[in-house]
Amino acid sequence: MVTEFIFLGLSNSWELQIFLFVFFFVFYVGIVFGNLLIVTTVSSDSHLHSPMYFLLANLSLTDLSLSSVTAPKMITDVFSKHKLCKVISFKGCLAQIFLLHFFGGSELVTLIAMAFDRYVAICKPLQYTTIMCGNVCIGIVVAAWGIGFLHSVSQLAFAVNLPFCGPNEIDSFYCDLPRVIKLACTDTYRLDIMVIANSGVLTVCSFVLLIISYTIILMTIQLRPSDRSSKALSTLTAHITVVLLFFGPCIFIYAWPFPIKSLDKFLAVFYSVVTPLLNPIIYTLRNKDMKTAMRQLRKWNVNSRAKS
Repeated sequence: MVTEFIFLGLSNSWELQIFLFVFFFVFYVGIVFGNLLIVTTVSSDSHLHSPMYFLLANLSLTDLSLSSVTAPKMITDVFSKHKLCKVISFKGCLAQIFLLHFFGGSELVTLIAMAFDRYVAICKPLQYTTIMCGNVCIGIVVAAWGIGFLHSVSQLAFAVNLPFCGPNEIDSFYCDLPRVIKLACTDTYRLDIMVIANSGVLTVCSFVLLIISYTIILMTIQLRPSDRSSKALSTLTAHITVVLLFFGPCIFIYAWPFPIKSLDKFLAVFYSVVTPLLNPIIYTLRNKDMKTAMRQLRKWNVNSRAKS
């Protein structure tokens, strides 16, 4: 019986592995710093205590957690010369699958909630404070984590009882269900279909729902122009960009019926370290309130150090 799995990684070239080590390390440091900065800024500035920024802070926490499931292991493995050093235990592999889908499912629900928040704010502004009250926002976040948990349990149920008795090499740098079930000593055709029906259909349906929602919001802005239209468009542009960055790789990994190994690896890297870094950059650069709050936080830190 297989007790551990070996990651084949991204490349066998030592020079390229050094480049990947620097690339992943720099990006992961940026992910930690950028997302924690958003959470700290939203928590410390009273002007940002609104549903949109509350959901944004939750998204940043989810991004940081999602990247931390794979990035640290990826960084240490890239710097390892020998293939036998790039191993993960069977239980550790299942834990990666569980956490990936847990945080991924939570982020999916959070993005839908952020779209709903913008819909209410733009299409029903007079009812916004009533609909998006504090209890509703807390309920949305609890629901996001709860749905993420249920989704991850359903994914883990596919793999936990599979017999693994033969090859144990995963042609990637982390464990994920589509790659792991291919190593099982049984016919996995039905399992592949179930994975597509679970993660793939959920991802595609959520993506279509979000695109329809943002289309309705953009049409509303055009039909009801106001002084705040430019600010609303800027916010929506950031939201739509993040949606595309998150759902694009997910659709190709879980819903595309003809996987391409090289493309899958690129999308896995993009999903693991690029998207979680781009999210805080997009939201801070496109949002004047966030930039103002960060300047005030920086001034407060400078003044605190000067006094001490």
